[in-house]
Amino acid sequence: MITVHSVFITVMLLWVVPALHPQMPSPSKPDLITYLPAGKSAYQHFAEETENMLHADVLDVWYPRSIDNIHGGFNADFARDWTPLPSNGKFSVFQGRMTWVAAQVVLRRPALRQQYLPYVRHGADYLANVMWDKQDGGFFWGLADDGSISPAFTDHKHLYGISFCIYGLAAAYQATGDARDLELAQRAFRWTDDHAHDAKNGGYFEWLTRNGTPLQAEPYAATVATAGGFPVGYKSMNTHIHLLESFTELLRVWPDPVLRSRVAELQHLVRDVITVEPGAMNLYFTNAWQAVPENDSYGHDVEVTYLTNEAEEVLAHAGASVSPADRDRTEKVGRMLMDHALAYGWDSTHGGLYHSGPFIGSPNDFLKEWWVQMESLNTLLLLHERYGRTTDVYWKAFQLQWHWIQQYQLDHQFRGEYALIKPDGTPVSTQKGQMWKGAYHEARALMNVNERLQHLAAGSAPN
Repeated sequence: MITVHSVFITVMLLWVVPALHPQMPSPSKPDLITYLPAGKSAYQHFAEETENMLHADVLDVWYPRSIDNIHGGFNADFARDWTPLPSNGKFSVFQGRMTWVAAQVVLRRPALRQQYLPYVRHGADYLANVMWDKQDGGFFWGLADDGSISPAFTDHKHLYGISFCIYGLAAAYQATGDARDLELAQRAFRWTDDHAHDAKNGGYFEWLTRNGTPLQAEPYAATVATAGGFPVGYKSMNTHIHLLESFTELLRVWPDPVLRSRVAELQHLVRDVITVEPGAMNLYFTNAWQAVPENDSYGHDVEVTYLTNEAEEVLAHAGASVSPADRDRTEKVGRMLMDHALAYGWDSTHGGLYHSGPFIGSPNDFLKEWWVQMESLNTLLLLHERYGRTTDVYWKAFQLQWHWIQQYQLDHQFRGEYALIKPDGTPVSTQKGQMWKGAYHEARALMNVNERLQHLAAGSAPN
């Protein structure tokens, strides 16, 4: 079975970049690090470190460099030294994510507000004027740089891409207060819900024709057609966790009862159907939510711990009924997912989570992907804040994870992160930007971690 991230890895392996390979240490022996005890000085230390990384390795390398002042939107393709590479077009996921990051900077970094407001407007305008299909509605999966339909993307719609366009617009409205952004996010949600919601089984059909007709799997076929890395006619964990994410972002600013019910439905599906004991998530499902065999993706496990907690908080704020049993279930499932990833996918010698493996047993893909490392950094600190009074497991893992990122994932010469690191500590490719690799995972993780560290420092101890 082909996954969206396995396609991404294959693309990465085929990159040919005429850049110098960095001299990186080979982790053939255990890395020796000094663990800092939890407390105010340690929290302040890492708060400063994470803020420095946010600026040097995320914001300063992507903005305004990625802004396309000719065609609109954001450029994705950059070499190791951040020189532009030939473009592969404008991808809906990348455009929505880069808009979201710029909006979050406006909301969470007051000193940068005036600098980043034009970037938010630039991204939101591209989503509205180019990426939105004025003929049939919905956002295109991707387009050529000139805005035309590209054979590389086709004219189809996928809810993974639509989700991130909604995500970027909802954040843009929070940052700018421009009603146009909220109106388009609302229209995109209604279009998605009208065309793709599965009223019988719950959740959403994912691949749609241009006019919004869901594509179905061929009955009784022994093989499965794929498009864009997704199996056609099946439901996926990956799309549904990001629908939860984007609908949650929209619910922050639009307490619509239908939207609220869909967030609650997605929360249930992600937490209680997609996630199974002992802490893994199935990747693919039939439309009736019968699981299709696949590996466990450790990075998605730890990302979902954060996303389900976020959704629960926003649901409660939006007036949804969140019972003590729901809260308890969300807490237990979230911790179970992280603990399972640590038990099976964690490199306890050097730090870092591997890519994937069976739900019981050793990993079968030992590559370490940048977004997985950043999402785990975020979730490890979240769990330390909750359980640090009774265990130091998450705090020590957080520090070892930080060590891995600093030693191997970062490019200290040209800044930014390498996408994939091999078991020997060297990058698969030195290319810094590509349509699946932007600023989103690391910007969110570092802003969340920095704010949580400051909160911990102010209290000097976990809850």
